[in-house]
Amino acid sequence: MLQTYRYSTLQETDFERLLARNTDPSRGIEQLVMEIIGDVKTNGDAALKKYAEKFDGVQLTRLYLEANEIASLASTIGREQQRALEIAFANIYRFHETQLRKERSIETMPGVKCWREPRPIEKVGLYIPGGSAVLPSTLLMLGVPARIAGCKEIVVCSPPQADGKINGYIAYCLQLLKIDRIYLVGGAQAVAAMAYGTESVPRVDKIFGPGNQYVTKAKSLLQGLTNVSIDMPAGPSEVLVIADDSANPEYVAADLLAQAEHGADSQAILVSTNEQLIDKVQVTLKTQLALLPRAAVAEKALANSYAILCANLEEAIAFSNQYAPEHLIIETDNWVPLLRKVSNAGSVFVGHLTPESVGDYASGTNHTLPTSGYARSYSGVSVDAFVKKITFQHLTAEGLRNIGPTVEILAELEGLQAHKNAVSVRLH
Repeated sequence: MLQTYRYSTLQETDFERLLARNTDPSRGIEQLVMEIIGDVKTNGDAALKKYAEKFDGVQLTRLYLEANEIASLASTIGREQQRALEIAFANIYRFHETQLRKERSIETMPGVKCWREPRPIEKVGLYIPGGSAVLPSTLLMLGVPARIAGCKEIVVCSPPQADGKINGYIAYCLQLLKIDRIYLVGGAQAVAAMAYGTESVPRVDKIFGPGNQYVTKAKSLLQGLTNVSIDMPAGPSEVLVIADDSANPEYVAADLLAQAEHGADSQAILVSTNEQLIDKVQVTLKTQLALLPRAAVAEKALANSYAILCANLEEAIAFSNQYAPEHLIIETDNWVPLLRKVSNAGSVFVGHLTPESVGDYASGTNHTLPTSGYARSYSGVSVDAFVKKITFQHLTAEGLRNIGPTVEILAELEGLQAHKNAVSVRLH
């Protein structure tokens, strides 16, 4: 089921092929997304309604739901589901609230004081995928840090269901977050709407949220076309599992399938030091796959996935760092020494009893993470992503006397006389 490769025999071209994912060599995705962006920029709400009919199969007369409609939908879910969402909300809040720390001021030399203060990004847009799986957990993962940061306006976009509404779980999360409006817009058109603004959808300063290749491409393009920023390239989901002979093949197979069922373009990679374990996982994958409601989706994802046989855990970590997975699971008894060797990963799950699912939903860490190798340079979403940190400085007379001559010399050597004069008029 998973094509197996030996790490020791891989050539440079093999690495290039195995590490690549979600590519667009023909630029077909980019071309389509640019057309959608242009249409939304020019035609606003009319374009959004057209795409809702085309992609979501629903005719909308209004592109949003308000507080009373959200409350009505939220009331349709059971108390057990409400309680689960409340626990997830509380854990996510508890983990993220520690991230908004006040930094101390520093006196870089006598009389020269510098410090930073956080300020919330005023208007943020949260994209909540709909598609083949509706994700209320993503709304919590984005909404909670936005609330902690103090963002003044939180715009939420999610594709409409067939009845032109949202499901009760997303509605209940909106209530937990005290958000009283949601926009019924999905895909690349939602990203464009938040970047440019339409008659209904407000323009925002920064766009957050995962999505398919079209959503990811729209975010990347619009960051260049406008002055709207994005959280990160967060596209189709992926997991890499490192497992040795101490791993349970049933656990490993379950973890691979948990990622594969996200979508046909997801990837689930097994990296093991034990060939027998790989064989056992292959067998178990078939057994577990047959029982899944989303088996067809998961099977397509597995067809684009593979296993790597390594001589030892050092090789396994080396490959993982090259792949830079969104999710890394380390299923070994002796995992502690491996942690310091992990340099590229979005979020790491260690030990045999830590499935990636807990991070997806309720442990408290954020599940909006960099994909497609971007974990080499991006972090996952945190409160930091929803704030700007502004630097301040203040000089006393002593401070100006201490630092002034240095600035005069540096300005002069760069040929910037006005810079020098700004100091000199104060000193002399």
